[in-house]
Amino acid sequence: MTTQDYAAYIAGLPRVLAGAAALFRDAEGRVLLVEPSYREGWTLPGGTIESEDGETPRQGARRETLEEIGLDVRLGRLLAVDWARGPGRPPIVAYLYDGGILTEDDLKAIRLQEEELLSWRLVPREELGDHLLDALRGRVLAALDVLADGSGAAELENGLRVDR
Repeated sequence: MTTQDYAAYIAGLPRVLAGAAALFRDAEGRVLLVEPSYREGWTLPGGTIESEDGETPRQGARRETLEEIGLDVRLGRLLAVDWARGPGRPPIVAYLYDGGILTEDDLKAIRLQEEELLSWRLVPREELGDHLLDALRGRVLAALDVLADGSGAAELENGLRVDR
């Protein structure tokens, strides 16, 4: 296969987007959510993986966390992987990592990326459904379950577990 044939082959393959985020909690177990300026609803610190620059999911989650909330945190284990479909776009493979428990000093050090984020808040598990939409809600709840029961990473499709 020539280089040109290989490039044409690659160009013809199906597309998928990839994103990565971090799940941070405080000492009470509340989840850190951020409010984006560019769409409705709340989300986790994270974003698109810059795969064309060689970035891995873990590196993307760490970079996005630093950019969005000003914290450079070594992320813990993978908690969930979600294959999420959406209208008008290719599917997204979303990786969710354990950001750990933030101290009071960590919370005071949060500095929002003003171009993208309006605010942040800590939300208890029972109120996550009021803030998170669809697949993201399921992804976060599955990740909290993984943390609670010590099991391996959850495999999800559109926020629903398929590995159980």
